[in-house]
Amino acid sequence: MTILTAAIASQFARATLGHIGKPYPYKMDLVLNGPEDARIPAAFHPIFHGSFDWHSCVHGWWQIMRLARLFPDMAEAADIYARADEMLVPEKVAVERAFLDRPMSAAFERPYGWAWLLALHAELERHEGPWAAALEPLALAFADRFHSFLPKLTYPLRVGTHYNISFALVLAGDWAESRDPALTALIAQKAKGWFAQDRDCQAWEPGGDEFLSSALTEALLMSRILSKAEFTAWFDGFLPAAAQGRPASLFTPAIVSDRSDGKIAHLDGLNLSRAWCWRAIAAALGAEHPVSQPAEQTARFHLDASLPHVTGDYMGEHWLATFALLALE
Repeated sequence: MTILTAAIASQFARATLGHIGKPYPYKMDLVLNGPEDARIPAAFHPIFHGSFDWHSCVHGWWQIMRLARLFPDMAEAADIYARADEMLVPEKVAVERAFLDRPMSAAFERPYGWAWLLALHAELERHEGPWAAALEPLALAFADRFHSFLPKLTYPLRVGTHYNISFALVLAGDWAESRDPALTALIAQKAKGWFAQDRDCQAWEPGGDEFLSSALTEALLMSRILSKAEFTAWFDGFLPAAAQGRPASLFTPAIVSDRSDGKIAHLDGLNLSRAWCWRAIAAALGAEHPVSQPAEQTARFHLDASLPHVTGDYMGEHWLATFALLALE
């Protein structure tokens, strides 16, 4: 299986450095409250105004900061840290934070962008620079939003796009584990309430523009909140024929017919995120479990299908390296 090498890290970092500050094209998540709101994206988002959209810019920062930590000697590291010194500063964070107080902003980037911001903050805390402290007010604001939102989310969001709740709670849970025990408990409570009784998943996926597996992200979330024995018992009921490669939809890489179409290009992300999920699920089950080997093999198939297409077309290039990094680590 392909592993994360210094050469791949440099390739990803160069691509992402090329777009995290690229102002256009940019897709705003903005409700216009009056003519005064007709301003350029950077006026609202002085940090996260590149990479085509807010959440892609956030996780682009997560990706390059993680690569700089994992490969401190790569040529791009100095540029990454210089950019961080310029961009990840309290004054700019304050403007990003103020955006959340705008009228009709409660659902801004919910829950995908919220989760990636927490992941970025967690990554920054692993560095010696001042960037985590600068970003902390924004991270705490999104943690507060999870606290407010999850109790009223009666039904889980079982989709393969940005609204997927399982993926968001995997990232949010990683952040909360050592920082917010109340959020950790809330995530476990909600996940068990939604998913604990799920059995014999049919996995009607992929949808035509999905980049997350509803089935596998659910399983990944449950692996994080249950003990190994509990998770094994749950997984064996959730996907009882997985050792035999069924349902086949979860073991077959998606076909991407047009990588210049931003929505269809999501399917490359699905292949990469499935590779990440299958590898993590195999590790959670343990090498002795009959699903472990086919899960690892399936991860390889999915990674091989889409890793060559991480760069080349901007509709994928502005975000796919993040999911490739998840799959490769």
